[in-house]
Amino acid sequence: MVKLNVEIIWSKLLDILKEQLTSLSYNTWFKETELYKLNNGKAYIIVPMIVHKKHISDNFSEILSSILFDITNTNYDLVFLLKEEIEEEEEKNNSNIISNNNRDSTNNRVESNLNKNYNFDNFIVGNENKFAHAAALSVAENPGKIYNPLFLYGNSGVGKTHLMHAIGNYIQNNSNKKVLYVTSEQFIDEFVKSNRKDESGTNFSYVEFFKDKYRNIDVLIIDDIQYLGGAQQSQQEFFHTFNNLFNDSKQIIVSSDRSPDDLKQLADRLRTRFSWGLRVNISPPDYNLRRDILKKKIIAGEFEKDIPDDVIDYIATNIGPDVRHLEGAITRLIAYSTIMGGEKINLDLAIEALKDFNSMGIIEKNDVHRIQKIVSEYFQISVEDIRSKKRSSNISFPRQIAMYLCRTMTNESFPKIGIEFGGKDHSTVMHSVEKIEQEIRENKDLANTIEKLKNDIGVV
Repeated sequence: MVKLNVEIIWSKLLDILKEQLTSLSYNTWFKETELYKLNNGKAYIIVPMIVHKKHISDNFSEILSSILFDITNTNYDLVFLLKEEIEEEEEKNNSNIISNNNRDSTNNRVESNLNKNYNFDNFIVGNENKFAHAAALSVAENPGKIYNPLFLYGNSGVGKTHLMHAIGNYIQNNSNKKVLYVTSEQFIDEFVKSNRKDESGTNFSYVEFFKDKYRNIDVLIIDDIQYLGGAQQSQQEFFHTFNNLFNDSKQIIVSSDRSPDDLKQLADRLRTRFSWGLRVNISPPDYNLRRDILKKKIIAGEFEKDIPDDVIDYIATNIGPDVRHLEGAITRLIAYSTIMGGEKINLDLAIEALKDFNSMGIIEKNDVHRIQKIVSEYFQISVEDIRSKKRSSNISFPRQIAMYLCRTMTNESFPKIGIEFGGKDHSTVMHSVEKIEQEIRENKDLANTIEKLKNDIGVV
């Protein structure tokens, strides 16, 4: 049955190839070829003479790989063999099998360590990560051929790990390639263990297993490479592992919290190699992307309680710049509602439940928050006061000024500004803006104060 399938695949390939080549070229180079087998990510092709090996490899490898992928939906490395080499190849494979069987059976099974829950389908794409998403998908579709290595960097929680697992899962689901995901801490730990002595008084067996694990793979994904900085011997071993994989056109994917140029504790030769391929910076998600992420998380979580849009807007506006903060906020809100007797989730409940998150999670680069901070400092009140429901004149008047500045110096809508100020209604914001506009025309001192605040705020 396997032989029949191989024959069918090759017959289809030759039919397609015949249409794309001249009859002279096809008859000279492909008429007497056969597909021997597909095994471990490789397509073994029988050719009649040595000259066919080089010519087909040099001139037709790309088109053969492309057609083979269209037929099988799998990427294969091409291996060209003469008929007399088949027996030698089989003997080599048999000896490898015997060798592998003699090893400890636990050492023979190397897990990919991939999280199956991370894939391209559930990765939310926005302006800040769309380039990273496109690059990751390109690598997944063509491992080892473009963007090698792929270096993803950015703050914690922006989606680097999700993309790395998505690449690995895609490759595993669409090919026979071996994928390995590890953190740099795992790499260091295993390298250190490989230097211990076994029962024979040497470390040969451990070293052999370590090198086999990390070099006999098709895709190496290593997370948080910055933690390799303090481990000089591990760096050296990773350098050799990198070279071995790269020279064999195996895909390498690396992530870090900073760019290669800023990894000063890593050896120059490593940082240089990280720049050979494609470096992609992933920025923290903006408001719209945070909102989309929240909605996706809520739907995926299948929560019994409804979470209104204004609550989603409030969380997207006020809770930290990364996915983990957003997930934590949803969990906290659901738990708070349950503990409080199953109260219905609304904006007031969310503000109360997440007040601690607000103090930790406000995004300093947010224009509205910056305006609130500068206005609060000018009038010597706290940001919490300006966002509160307090109505005393020493707080409400600065709040109205801040709302006016937010409306005139940013592109935010009245409802969005209202959410930023503790969940105020959009009509309250409109009234505040109109009131300050009127008073500026009548009060020169206030007009001067507004101009000073605008100068302090600068261009936003």
